[in-house]
Amino acid sequence: MGKALRTVNADLHCHSAFSDGTLEPEALAARAKANGVELWALTDHDELAGQRRARDAARAAGLPYLTGTEISVSFAGTTVHVVGLGFDAEDGDLAAGLAATRGGREPRAREMSEALAKAGIRGAYEGALKFVGNPELISRTHFARFLVESGVCADTQEVFRRFLVEGKPGFVPHRWARLGDAVRWIVDAGGIAVIAHPARYKLTPTEDYALFVEFKAHGGRGVEVVTGSHSAADALRYAETAREFGLLASRGSDFHSPGESRIDLGGLPPLPPDLSPVWEALEPRIQAPS
Repeated sequence: MGKALRTVNADLHCHSAFSDGTLEPEALAARAKANGVELWALTDHDELAGQRRARDAARAAGLPYLTGTEISVSFAGTTVHVVGLGFDAEDGDLAAGLAATRGGREPRAREMSEALAKAGIRGAYEGALKFVGNPELISRTHFARFLVESGVCADTQEVFRRFLVEGKPGFVPHRWARLGDAVRWIVDAGGIAVIAHPARYKLTPTEDYALFVEFKAHGGRGVEVVTGSHSAADALRYAETAREFGLLASRGSDFHSPGESRIDLGGLPPLPPDLSPVWEALEPRIQAPS
C-alpha cells in the first residue's frame, strides 16, 4: 500500500443508501478519498448489495478496499452490532444469514408506525419509506428522518431520545441473529468479526465482559476502539478490553450522512500505538486499486 499498514488512515465502518446512509457507494468512495482515507470498507446493515459498486468505485478512486457488513445481533436483551471485514462477498451462507436477519425489519417497522400513531404521529411507515433505498432494510433511522422532515423534532438525535429508544412511544424490540451465528457467517466466509462501537450498548459491566468472552469463544477477533460514537474515555476503555482479550483493534467513523454524522469519513484519531490493527491481519484480503 506504499506505507506502513499500522499508520494507514483506515475507515472501516460506514453506511450507504443500501441500508441507512444517504449517499450512494460511489459518493462515499469519493468522499473517503477526498478526506484522506487510505483504506476503506462499506459496512451496510445486514446487506451486501452495495459491495460491488463500493469496490469498483474505490478501485477507480485509487483507494484500497475491504469488504464489509454490520450484522444486528441480540445479546442480553440488547441489540449489538458485529462488523465483518475482509470476507468473500459471494459466500452463500453469509448471504443467507443476512437475508434471514433482514426478514424481521418490515413487520417491526409496521409495529413502530402503529405505536407512533397512538402517540399522535400518523403515516410514519409511509413517511419512512421515502428515505429507504431497500424496503427490506427499513430502520429506526428512516423513521427518524421522517419525524425531522415533518417538524416533530429538530434532528435525528432528538427523535431517538423522545420516541425510538426503549421505554419511548415508538420503540419496538426485534429478535436479531445470535452472536455465534453472526461470527460464524463472517469467519466461514474468510473474514474477521469485530464488535462495533461497544460503548453504545446499555450493558452492565458483567454483561459487557460476558459479551467479549462469548464473542471470542465463537471466533471473534476484533473490537472497534476508535469510532464516531466513542469519546476519548471510551476509546481508552476499549483499548484496555482489546489488550485484556487479545483482540485486534478496528477504527471506523460509522458515517451515515453529511448532515447527521458526528465524525466524517477519515476524521478519526489514530489507534493507540501498542494495539494491533485489524487491517494488518487482513492485508491479504485488501483489494488494491487498479
